[in-house]
Amino acid sequence: MTDPVRASRRRPGFGAAVAFLTRIPVGPPAAGDWRLADAAWAFPLVGAGIGAVAAFVFVVAQLVGLGDWPPALLAVLGGLLLTGAIHEDGLADAADGLLGAHDRERKLAIMRDSRHGSYGVLAIVLSVGLRAAALAQIGEAVHAGLALIAAHAVSRAMLPSVMRALPPARDDGLGAAAGKPRAAAVITAAGIAVAIGLTALGPSRGAVALGLAAGVVFAAAALVRRQIGGYTGDVLGALQQIAETVMLLAAAAR
Repeated sequence: MTDPVRASRRRPGFGAAVAFLTRIPVGPPAAGDWRLADAAWAFPLVGAGIGAVAAFVFVVAQLVGLGDWPPALLAVLGGLLLTGAIHEDGLADAADGLLGAHDRERKLAIMRDSRHGSYGVLAIVLSVGLRAAALAQIGEAVHAGLALIAAHAVSRAMLPSVMRALPPARDDGLGAAAGKPRAAAVITAAGIAVAIGLTALGPSRGAVALGLAAGVVFAAAALVRRQIGGYTGDVLGALQQIAETVMLLAAAAR
């Protein structure tokens, strides 16, 4: 299997983001040595594409008369298949490490273990369940589809900010290899995400959803920094899952 981090370092811009965030083959590597941070500006665009695929699955499932819950679960599954569950895997590892140990080194060691414990399994179940419940609550296909696009885009746009604000927790691994995004890339990603969120969810609901997602991610990132000193790839996956879930719940609120 191709190492997504190594592949992404050889692909500029949008292609690097696609290579890392999805399982879509993007062709042969381009010339040059590229860091993942160089592609940070494109994260929300790739996220919007993932959301669009999940939205398509939701709409088709509703059109064939499956009601609300089956389309919701299938839409979540569609996103999982497209991304290879990379973020869900990070969520599980982060939950096991952060909740399953007391000292920093032990937390990092647990996160490196590919096996999932009780905290990790529960985190995945809660993530999938809450996202599906939010989509089923929305019900209407167009609104659910727009919510999916907004949630996937905004949640991935949060990652460049975390990568710039926090140091890598280790000297090796994704954090060290990815590099630190430039301020312009962080601002561009945030601007794209705000535009998508406000357009898809409407000014009022979109602003509330964006504010809630940013606040929760900021608080979680601060907690992670206090526990392990910075971010890892698993932490990024966990923060993406948290932001996506918050966005969908905000979109579903009556």
